[in-house]
Amino acid sequence: MNRTLIACVGNIFLGDDGFGAEVARRLHQLTLPTEVTVVDFGIRALDLAYTLNEGYERVILVDTTCQRTGRPGQLHVLELTPEFIGYSPTATLTGKHNFNPNRIFEIIRKLGGKCPRMVQIGCEPESLGDAEFGFVGLTESVAVAVDEALEIILQMLEVPVAVHAKRPELQL
Repeated sequence: MNRTLIACVGNIFLGDDGFGAEVARRLHQLTLPTEVTVVDFGIRALDLAYTLNEGYERVILVDTTCQRTGRPGQLHVLELTPEFIGYSPTATLTGKHNFNPNRIFEIIRKLGGKCPRMVQIGCEPESLGDAEFGFVGLTESVAVAVDEALEIILQMLEVPVAVHAKRPELQL
């Protein structure tokens, strides 16, 4: 298996934008192959760009997808390439959680790195809360989509059902 990074991004204080964080939390409860690294980057896009330069062959990016049309909780699986997302050298970090794939690709190039194969599992949000206060937690439609996202990820990783059983609880 190729060295894979599951990069979960989003802002937990903006409702459904916390989708990636919840997927990361749930993945950390599973036993995954040693070649797979799961990281909740939150809103740290620059950290993600530097991490992508660490020799990963494949990246699964988990995030909300506010620019698509569809019902809340609908998932989209997209291959992200500089050509697909309209790479622009003048792109800046934008959006409520400061994540922009254009900027990530730009930083990787400036660092002299090569963009790994990147697939995004994006979820349509129902609510990000109000502009001033947001809210914490996922709406029901997006919470349900977390299970579906986990299944898609496990299929991408080609992990047999027995391998991803829940880790035993620690006894203290």
